Amino acid sequence: MHAVSPSLRPLLRRRLLPLAVAAALGGLAALPAYGQGTTPAAVQQFSLPAQPLGQALNALARQSGVAVSADSALVAGKTAPALQGTMTLREALQRVLAGSGLVAESTGSAYTVRTAGSPGGGTMLAPLTVTAQADRATTEGSDSYTTRSMQTATRLPLSIRETPQSVSVMTRQRMEDQGLMQLPDVIQQTTGLIMAKSGDHGSDSSPIYARGFIVENYQVDGISHLHSSYTYIFQSSDMAIFDRAEVVRGATGLMNGIGTPSATINLIRKKPTAEFQGYIKAEGGSWDRYRLEADASSPLNAAGTLRGRGVVAWQENGSSVDRFKEEKNLAYGIVEADLTPDTLLSAGITYQRHRATGNSRYGLPLFNSDGAYANWQRSDSAAASWAYSRRENLAAFAALEHRFANEWRVKGTYSYDSTKYDEQMGYADGGFPDKATGEGVMMTAGRWASPPVQHSMDVYAGGPFTLLGRKHDLVLGVMASSTKEDSESYYTWHVFPIPNIYRWDGSIPGRPDSSATGDSNYKEKTRSAYVTARFKPFDPLSVIVGARTTTWEDRKYTRPYASGIASTVKRKWSDQVTPYVGIVFDLSSQWSVYASYTDIFKPQSNRKDVSGNYIDPLLGQVYEIGTKAELFDGRLNLAAAVYDIKQDNLAVRIPGVFAPDGTGAYRAAQGTKTNGFEVELGGQIAPNWQASVGFARNLSRDADRNLLNTDIPQNTLKLFSTYRMPWVGNGLTVGGGLRWQNRTEADFSWAPGSPKVKQEAYALVDLMARYDITRHISASFNAYNLFDKSYLSTPWSAYYGEPRSFRLGLTYRF
Repeated sequence: MHAVSPSLRPLLRRRLLPLAVAAALGGLAALPAYGQGTTPAAVQQFSLPAQPLGQALNALARQSGVAVSADSALVAGKTAPALQGTMTLREALQRVLAGSGLVAESTGSAYTVRTAGSPGGGTMLAPLTVTAQADRATTEGSDSYTTRSMQTATRLPLSIRETPQSVSVMTRQRMEDQGLMQLPDVIQQTTGLIMAKSGDHGSDSSPIYARGFIVENYQVDGISHLHSSYTYIFQSSDMAIFDRAEVVRGATGLMNGIGTPSATINLIRKKPTAEFQGYIKAEGGSWDRYRLEADASSPLNAAGTLRGRGVVAWQENGSSVDRFKEEKNLAYGIVEADLTPDTLLSAGITYQRHRATGNSRYGLPLFNSDGAYANWQRSDSAAASWAYSRRENLAAFAALEHRFANEWRVKGTYSYDSTKYDEQMGYADGGFPDKATGEGVMMTAGRWASPPVQHSMDVYAGGPFTLLGRKHDLVLGVMASSTKEDSESYYTWHVFPIPNIYRWDGSIPGRPDSSATGDSNYKEKTRSAYVTARFKPFDPLSVIVGARTTTWEDRKYTRPYASGIASTVKRKWSDQVTPYVGIVFDLSSQWSVYASYTDIFKPQSNRKDVSGNYIDPLLGQVYEIGTKAELFDGRLNLAAAVYDIKQDNLAVRIPGVFAPDGTGAYRAAQGTKTNGFEVELGGQIAPNWQASVGFARNLSRDADRNLLNTDIPQNTLKLFSTYRMPWVGNGLTVGGGLRWQNRTEADFSWAPGSPKVKQEAYALVDLMARYDITRHISASFNAYNLFDKSYLSTPWSAYYGEPRSFRLGLTYRF
């Protein structure tokens, strides 16, 4: 009744699909996912809206884990009715194919769609067909808050239950439901992750923590970003191009080689689809927030062996904080091509641009000169009006994958990543204001800029093998990455008095001289090889063992113009071996228990007290035990874990002390111990009811059992749930969530009276609603911090969390 008109469909193809074709090279078709899915005869719950037939077949394959093959010409122009209820896959296929003149024929572990009355076995199909993949990992179109498979922890094709570590997946559906458009939005909603936001976006003042430590491992499609000296640039990722975010908490040295025991964040890009689909979305919200987004995907030839996808987005917004404004631009294109039925070539390119003005690195001083607490408004800004942050990223990749008849596959990926950042900071965070005159506040100003370029190559092979009459799995691979930046250095720490902070508009003093003061060159390289095996000595038991050897080195060259004296600092660690052991024991077909162990090795860029020397690499061990459940045929995952971390050379900030280059000085804490537990539930609780609930507790202590990182919450609870009512008009979805954390505190020993700041525990409530006006048009509403809770984002700074805000969106899907 509301199908896209024949005249409009070619227009959409002409306008939107060139984004995918123009932005990337070559392309491919889909292959059946590795691993065992649900048997075709299994009874399961299906929930599909009315949609094009090809999309419905894709959704059935994803939800069931069974491959469904169809010639693109057979399903073109046909529509499938809505599907709701508990049934077998065969019954579901019969319903979506009703009235189409097509039937589904079982071919053992898969189905082939053919014309009714044609000879069996699919012999009437064209030689090359589009396959609705049984992709157990892709979350787009699944309407789910969980996934059936992920590889970030071990690169083995394991389900969440089969992975012996704590993992979370932020799916496409949940990002859309909650309006999580940027990576920081995702972080704030993910179990066990904490963003200690001391200032505005576009600086280095918003570290992400997991299990008490800063997260420094960022990946895209499993390829690690390598820029140890400034990982904050990776926080500017727009989520419109990603299918999901996979988060592995704990050490992930097996797949990274280097890293802390915090977490790895792996962003998985969207892929082209077998059927023409897409959407256009417009959104508006509080503080002049406006966003436009478009996504289109389609086969690019009649056989469907060449497919493309393009995504574009634009966003402009103000802020609850005075003077701060942002503008963001995004373009993404990817194509895939089936070189043969078993060989897939894919290539793509991404461009992202982030501009911010009036951004501050920190908030205003917390105390007056008499030691009393300063009473600022949440909108008061510490930023100079001339402060800015400019970030651009251009990323390109190409991958070739081949699957063999014996279920083995080999894949090679090359990636190029070029980032340019230029950040001019000016922020009034120093000193203590006089309540009568407004004097006594100091502004710190500085600039840093650089154009790091990274080249990476990743090659691995994996598949099953037989030993002692049992089938096991093996993955082995090599990785190499190199990052280089040729830049200029700038004077970083100008300090100026502000005449009267209560009348300050950010314009005085003016921007200081930000011209270059010297040359700077930085190079970082890592090379590694790894092997991972999953042994199945008997059916309930899986033993995962692996090891990775890593060589890491960096070189920093500086030459101040004033002295002309050059200096070079080189560091290198060779053949560092990271072992990994995991055991999973199945208590039943749904429940399992596990234990895992791995080592920690991480070179550090923190400076040691006034000497300015780097702190030695972080070393340690991580132990974890837990239990997991995969309920309702994999539609709901439940996990609980207890962990223990032992570390040496943990960098601990020395308050008020600075290294010679002006950065904060640190001490290397020995014998530190961290322990905690996490509980998480995610997925479909009942038909039309999706939920995610996660609780995390963490305690870090030094060798004398003194608590560390008291400015980071020890306990966090995050939950969000939606319920869809298909009987209300064309469909109404409502949802809500809660974010809670316990008290945090910080000691200001250098402030008048040596006060201690405490941010008491608080909870934030979010709401959402979405109504399907027609089968193609929907309207959405989101409310954040519904009860307008006022709180400090971190006890170190008078930078407040975002007040109550609202968003309205309108989406057209085709």
